[in-house]
Amino acid sequence: MINLHSLTKYYDGFCAVDHIDLDIDQGEIVGLLGPNGAGKTTTLRILTGYLKPSSGSVQIKGMDLDQDMRAIKQTIGYLPESAPLYRNMLVYDYLTYLARVRNIEPGTARTRIRELARTCGMTEIMHKPIGELSKGLKQRVGLAHALLHDPEILILDEPTSGLDPNQIQEIRSMIRHIGREKTVILSTHILSEAEATCDRMVIIHQGRIAADGTPEGLKQGTAGSSSINLTLQNAQSTEITERLKQVQGVLDVQAVDAGRDGQVQVQLSCERDADPRAAVYQAVKDTDWILLEMSRQTQTLETIFKELTQEN
Repeated sequence: MINLHSLTKYYDGFCAVDHIDLDIDQGEIVGLLGPNGAGKTTTLRILTGYLKPSSGSVQIKGMDLDQDMRAIKQTIGYLPESAPLYRNMLVYDYLTYLARVRNIEPGTARTRIRELARTCGMTEIMHKPIGELSKGLKQRVGLAHALLHDPEILILDEPTSGLDPNQIQEIRSMIRHIGREKTVILSTHILSEAEATCDRMVIIHQGRIAADGTPEGLKQGTAGSSSINLTLQNAQSTEITERLKQVQGVLDVQAVDAGRDGQVQVQLSCERDADPRAAVYQAVKDTDWILLEMSRQTQTLETIFKELTQEN
């Protein structure tokens, strides 16, 4: 449905988007993740026609962005990070005005606005001035604005930025509900938001795609080795290192004296998909060491994100 080929954007010699190739299927909820300045917003602005790419191509539903911009914009609803709202207008009047701008027939507009009031949870605020609303309610009005013409594609730039936890949960639920019928692309740097909302996550760093897949797929496919942390007593670091390196599935052993009660903190780096805790326990049991603690640490989206977006 959406195809980006070698998409590139320069700002006065600075490369904000660097030869991105990306295909998005109909009905997907896709999250663009990355640190600030990674190129997420620039990519979305190119998709919506607000910016022209320096090179590369964008096709949406088989239409070329350069040649079919007007038709493409009819298929897209866009909510920027700061929703462009008229603060002095009532919510209902604002949406009615936008419907006239889009040449939506009055009867159809009234029906659509009633639907959006329910979908976006705005029934109680339809006759309130926008300027008097909280940020979370303003975000709902912006979402209704983006959905007014019933687009097939919804593009959201940081949709939960600045919202409190309850508002974030409500917006997430709305996005999941909307995603049953539409293709949704959203940008965020909040991993928990993307994991809870998106079917697919695309991590962008310095204008390039660093990883692409489902949340579970990224954990399994991008993850390196897992690790096991031990706290031992009545043991020497050198003895620990020599013995535990012989355990199958253990790649490396790092033992550091904790400096209290003769305790030693040990970290074992393990092979991918290996879980040698039983063998490690047996290796410790066969000595006079005292095992105070053992825990396994696997890769999380946070650790994967950090590894993929470090400066080097």
